[in-house]
Amino acid sequence: MSAKTFKYVSYNWDEAKAAELAGDEVGLLVYRSNLLGADLRLTNYGGGNTSCKAPANDPLTGQTVEVMWVKGSGGDLGTMQRNGLAALYVERLHNLRNVYRGLEHEDEMVELFNHCIYDLASKAPSIDTPLHGFLPFRHIDHLHPDAAIAIAAAKDGERITRELFGGAVGWVGWQRPGFDLGLQMLECLEENARKGIILRGIMLGSHGLFSWGDTAYESYVNTLEIIETCAEYLAENEGKSRPVFGGAKTPELSAQERHGKAAALAPVLRGLCSSRQKMIGHFSDDERVLQFINSNDLDKLAPLGTSCPDHFLRTKIAPLVLDPAKTENRDYLETAFSAYRTGYQEYYESCRRPNSPAMRDPNPVVILVPGVGMFTFAKDKTTARLAAEYYANAINVMRGAEAVSEYTALPRQEAFDIEYWLLEEAKLQRMPKPKALNGRVALVTGSAGGIGKAIARKFAEEGACVVLNDLNAERLEEAKTEFLKAFGKDAVATTLLNVTDAASIDVAMQATVLAFGGVDIVVNNAGISISQPLAEHTEENWDKLYDILVKGQFLVSQAGVKVMRKQGFGGDIVNIVSKNAVVAGPNNAGYGSAKAAQAHLTRLLAAELGPDLIRVNTVNPDAVIAGSNIWSGGWAEGRAKAYGITVEELPAYYAKRTLLNEIILPEDIANACFAFVGGLLNKSTGNALNVDGGVAMGFYR
Repeated sequence: MSAKTFKYVSYNWDEAKAAELAGDEVGLLVYRSNLLGADLRLTNYGGGNTSCKAPANDPLTGQTVEVMWVKGSGGDLGTMQRNGLAALYVERLHNLRNVYRGLEHEDEMVELFNHCIYDLASKAPSIDTPLHGFLPFRHIDHLHPDAAIAIAAAKDGERITRELFGGAVGWVGWQRPGFDLGLQMLECLEENARKGIILRGIMLGSHGLFSWGDTAYESYVNTLEIIETCAEYLAENEGKSRPVFGGAKTPELSAQERHGKAAALAPVLRGLCSSRQKMIGHFSDDERVLQFINSNDLDKLAPLGTSCPDHFLRTKIAPLVLDPAKTENRDYLETAFSAYRTGYQEYYESCRRPNSPAMRDPNPVVILVPGVGMFTFAKDKTTARLAAEYYANAINVMRGAEAVSEYTALPRQEAFDIEYWLLEEAKLQRMPKPKALNGRVALVTGSAGGIGKAIARKFAEEGACVVLNDLNAERLEEAKTEFLKAFGKDAVATTLLNVTDAASIDVAMQATVLAFGGVDIVVNNAGISISQPLAEHTEENWDKLYDILVKGQFLVSQAGVKVMRKQGFGGDIVNIVSKNAVVAGPNNAGYGSAKAAQAHLTRLLAAELGPDLIRVNTVNPDAVIAGSNIWSGGWAEGRAKAYGITVEELPAYYAKRTLLNEIILPEDIANACFAFVGGLLNKSTGNALNVDGGVAMGFYR
């Protein structure tokens, strides 16, 4: 089949690339997997698995044996490489049938997979390993395409599958993944063979699709063809009997209106979702989401929850739906969250097993607000974003199922048994310990270079989501590229920001809230330095110093506090001031007095914001020259003139006048900021930390 034949999926097979891998079945498996995983219409991030079986040399006997390479536990098809595969002896895997003790003992089989390992350096086998191992095909794809799951989750899914494919795609009803499901799939294949039917795939009820081929290419094309057929069938039937999702109920707002409402609401939702641990937010208002949340069917379908295990493991069993007319009422929101938590606890208590793990966070992951959009909250941005993607997949599934039949979700007990599966709990327990700033959002003004960039980098290294900003768009873009490469798209957002302009600050704060759900740390770092004798100091420069340093610190703090108060769990403001706030030097009336105003504003805000658990502290640098903008625009020349030295002599001059004889770097200031916000000084506010190498005149008295 040519690429032009496909309308609903993308054919991306490159004959030249495949030819380079000729004879390397594992290489072709990785290539095929990456193609399939890159298309979210075919499978969600981290979902599905692929495999191939090929001869290999047994290192112990020297004999040729059959080995299966299959995606290992926790991997992602789109980015998987060879080291993401598990390799197992096929014969040994089959021999596990001799010791299988039935459904009640499913989980013990996972440990026994280790006795089948061929490549000792391979990834740990996943629970889906026997689903691939028992099927006798060279290449197998197991995906979670929305179009296929829509049929798999439809009330008449089995009949539709049989009629749509003329019996060439089998059906196995819902069963939790594991050894028994692998045996059921083999029985489905053999039962059809006894009837003279050669299957090209198997639909798993409410779950997904298995398809295969003798070669990597045949498996790839067969998979695309089956999904294309499903998608085409859904498209042909959509809207025939009734409008999509029963038609619109809630009027659609403009993007500007939606984003304004979302930015106002997100910090409140974040605070309510963070009753157990701080959460990071994600907001989505794409066309698919809006069509669903604004529809007549929302109230019917949303409570049913999702069907595919990969979906609800990341979204919880069902979302919280809010009345958009009441979202400005705090009492309403608290009542709605309380009811959700109570409902979740009842779900847990009614479904728990004697050995079930303790109940996890009962707060919602997905929050739907008709007219506005979808909010998702999780321990980090990646998890929150993926939850949104998975729920969008679930929306597609509900849409398709309703177009051809009636959507059905998993029974609550089955859903619980997946969510609180001991094997899933074991995965959670193996997760690395959170970093100090995981779950926190930091806005550092002037963070495209110098001290600001060093602070943002330190915070990102410690797990925070950071919002880079600057007046200089070109400089900001360079910093963005650097941070994306180092920390990835889920840790970084950018926005232009003029700290002297309240409107610009509002736009930047809205961007921060829409990107991450709120803000926890504000670092007022943006600055300017002007050194002039009193007689030469202009009114224009005086105003510029006070606008950027003092007014800027005031306005940004004011905007940050507004968000923090909505969240309700406190936060940190750190002001980058200077030793000049307390040390009287020559030719420094404007800059020094502005820095003194910044320092006292810190103390004033600390006194005012304590009841809100918002800590306000000062870091006092001195002579941080590397990468800093303040040394441009005549400042260096002015200071050199004041001290009777050359500009080139300034770094050594500043170092020699310190008690430690040290040059101060941007990273030193970043470490001081982290000291305030990293958790060890949570009961410290109104304080100042000097990072100047030791300037006796700057000691606090």
